Amino acid sequence: TLEKAKAELEALGAQVIYFTADGAEEDAVNSVVAQTIEKYGRIDVLINNAQASKSGLMLEEHTKKDFDLAINSGLYATFFYMKACFPHLKETKGVIINFASGAGLNGRLGQSSYAAAKEGIRGMTRVAANEWGQYGINVNAIAPGYMDTEMSKDLQQMEQGKQLTKRIPMGRWGHPEDLMGTVVFLASSASDYISGVTLPVDGGHLAS
Repeated sequence: TLEKAKAELEALGAQVIYFTADGAEEDAVNSVVAQTIEKYGRIDVLINNAQASKSGLMLEEHTKKDFDLAINSGLYATFFYMKACFPHLKETKGVIINFASGAGLNGRLGQSSYAAAKEGIRGMTRVAANEWGQYGINVNAIAPGYMDTEMSKDLQQMEQGKQLTKRIPMGRWGHPEDLMGTVVFLASSASDYISGVTLPVDGGHLAS
């Protein structure tokens, strides 16, 4: 997957390097950031979008191991990358875009560990916006709604998924492409005076 993405981006003229690292391990994250600085000399935008979780379990069915999976892959990884990139983003007056989720905003069934991680990220986004605004760093979050991905294919075909579709005013699940404009906007100078917000991209689901 990484090789494919690298090839597609390089075909567009971009320079690309990638690393595989456990975001829950601070030393691994620090190494990724150090190698990025060694290669490019600066960091302008940090996007935290990694998250794993065990879906479909009611809260009382979760184990500590289930919660650790969600918190380590999402909340800790976001924290470590923000912390490691902070001194470099100070120099560039850069941007941080974290990924939260509608799961926490609307209390999605069977998503307690996932929602806990994402709501932690949303809270940390607001605090960082307050603390780092003085350095010219913008910190925002995006909260996708139900997205049409490989992970959600089975759910979409189930009766539960069909009922969810009916609750989305735009009548469909989102596509990854629906997030692109929001990411570009938050990464660009067009959003220079926006910080500390969580922007839902959900086809109007929260409004319903």
